[in-house]
Order: sequence, then structure tokens, then C-alpha cells
Amino acid sequence: MILEWIQNNQEVVWWLGTLSIAMFIGTLIAIPCLVMRIPDDYYLQDGRKRPPMFYDRKVLRIIYLIAKNVIGYIFIGVGIVMLVLPGQGILTMLVGAILINFPGKQGFVRWMVSRHSVLRSVNWLRRRAGRRPLTVN
Repeated sequence: MILEWIQNNQEVVWWLGTLSIAMFIGTLIAIPCLVMRIPDDYYLQDGRKRPPMFYDRKVLRIIYLIAKNVIGYIFIGVGIVMLVLPGQGILTMLVGAILINFPGKQGFVRWMVSRHSVLRSVNWLRRRAGRRPLTVN
């Protein structure tokens, strides 16, 4: 039955395979870059520090927030797909969760990063780049 579906939908299978390879290569490049940007004490801070950019320009700030959230949701979607396809699914979803805005975000992201396997992977990437490891409560 599955083989029959694959034979009948070869173009779909080809596109899924191409998309999987593109996502894998894209995350190999994007995830380390984004993980390096997280300050090592980010998860020890109680309150969020807001970046000063765009405070005096409301329209630019709204465009920035919309773009950041759209990119975050794309990362989460790609991470979910990578749970079954090749790639760094959990780390990709973590980066997506860091990018989007939602109530309880800090607690959720802190919980996710504090998982042993996630923290070990993140700190391995940071160590390879010469950055200090993340410190989590």
C-alpha cells in the first residue's frame, strides 16, 4: 500500500525529499548562529530586557514583531517536521519558541532548555564556537 502510494506520487516524494534536504542544510547553518547569540546568563534573568531598537518608530516596531513571530513559527513548523525527517528538530523548535511572543514564553523556554539533552546539545555548539555555556536555574 505504501509502495503503491510512493509509485503513484513520485513527484510529491521528490519534493518532500528536496524540502527535507534543504531544511537540514538550512538548520545546520541557522541554528548554530542563533544559539551563539543567546547571552550565557539569559535564563538567569528575571525580567525581559527589551531591545531599544524601533521604540520611537511604532510602525517599524510592529513590522519587526510580526516578522520575528512569523520566522519563529516557521522554525517551530520545520522543527516538528524534522522530528520525523533528518535534522535538528528539538533545537529548531527551541529557536522558534525563543523568537515568538506568547504568554508564559519565558517559563516554557526555560523548561525546554533545562532538559538535559537540549542543554547538552546547546552547550556543545557554544563550546565549539568558543562561547561560554548557558547557565540555567
